[in-house]
Amino acid sequence: MNENITPYQQENSTKKEQVAKMFNNISRTYDFLNHFLSLGIDILWRKKAIKKLLAINPKTILDVATGTGDFAFEAIKILKPEKIIGVDISEGMLKVADEKITQRSLAHVFSVRIGDSEGLNFEDNTFDAITVAFGVRNYENLEKGLADMYRVLKPNGKIVILEFSKPKHFPIKQLYNFYFNVITPFFGKLFSKDKSAYSYLPESVYAFPDGTDFVKMMDKVGYQKTDHESLTFGISAIYTGVK
Repeated sequence: MNENITPYQQENSTKKEQVAKMFNNISRTYDFLNHFLSLGIDILWRKKAIKKLLAINPKTILDVATGTGDFAFEAIKILKPEKIIGVDISEGMLKVADEKITQRSLAHVFSVRIGDSEGLNFEDNTFDAITVAFGVRNYENLEKGLADMYRVLKPNGKIVILEFSKPKHFPIKQLYNFYFNVITPFFGKLFSKDKSAYSYLPESVYAFPDGTDFVKMMDKVGYQKTDHESLTFGISAIYTGVK
């Protein structure tokens, strides 16, 4: 993972600081743009990913890079856990998540807090499951982030990661590249007023070690039974592993 791929290319701040700033800037338009730019397919991806946890029926879940909470809300609907904690480095995103939790009267199940994926403030072996949607490519140190999630996962616990990937075949690859490099930044700037955020998106995806490369990284950290499933012609993928 190239740590030099950052939203604002500011030499005096870390990738982590820039990612937090970016998500603070776009927090109010994030949900709308997610669904708009993916034509709503991201909702189906989330459902499919969460269903990977049905077999283990997790009672406690950690949602890393929770953002505005959409992945966690989907988990509540499908899995009906006792408790979900969402962590994120962006206060702006967490504020939106908190508002949604209150609106849906889910504070007894779902809570959010500031948290760093590479230094999770939880005891070892705490959670039955860990979920991450479109977050791991933003980690400053990807291997360190995977290792710390492994640490707080209970033995036999399962991690499910949903992330963008790169289509490999004509013509999807060419259409995808045009959409990601031209259409996405245009509408991102139009609605979010932060052009850098939606220019960073394709750059971060291209830099991300997707597919078997990411699975190998999960294996290296210690995850067992690792697997990945490509979605929608390779536009995104679901990665799973067990402790």
